[in-house]
Amino acid sequence: MNTPENGLLLSDRFTRAVEYARQFHTEYRKGTCIPYMAHLLGVAALVMGEAGGPVPVTEDMVIAALLHDVAEDHGGQARLDEIIAQFGSEVAAMVAALSDSIEEEGKPKKDWKPRKEDYLIRLAAEPENVLLISVADKLYNAKAILDDLTDKAIGSAVFGRFKAGPDQQVWYFESLLAVFKSHHLGRIGSEFETVVHDLRKAIAPPAA
Repeated sequence: MNTPENGLLLSDRFTRAVEYARQFHTEYRKGTCIPYMAHLLGVAALVMGEAGGPVPVTEDMVIAALLHDVAEDHGGQARLDEIIAQFGSEVAAMVAALSDSIEEEGKPKKDWKPRKEDYLIRLAAEPENVLLISVADKLYNAKAILDDLTDKAIGSAVFGRFKAGPDQQVWYFESLLAVFKSHHLGRIGSEFETVVHDLRKAIAPPAA
């Protein structure tokens, strides 16, 4: 467990990881003007916020959180090879585990549902350091959808940004929750459960 005397320390590797991610992630969040880097930094912040919790948080985990989409979205195995060279094999292994696809740039991915089903199967066998980063990623995404869904200016139009509709999105988040609940991930796991519950209610409110 991290303590003030033995806590999470960030070195220049963290700074280099931010710059590395920035070079590739020049896009915006789907349907918004929000730089994609907001998501990556947000996920990394959530991981850092769990320092001192049941899963020891390392700098490698924070870096993997920053880079968790770079292989999936910007280069596949070639990008993982770069990550090994620049940040080490442990970071690259976590990034690979967090990716639902490792296709080369320009090659089509599997359809949404099969990709998510495959990811769920793999995720269930991953160690808790990967699960902690994954729950941070999914919490950020679920909360962003919930915030937009409950914004009167956006509402259900938020689902037009994605390849999967509201029922499929909830299926995925609830399936992820089932995986996460089989591990002791601390506060962030509980927060994800609350957000998924609220998202389900917002999509299908109980009858009066």
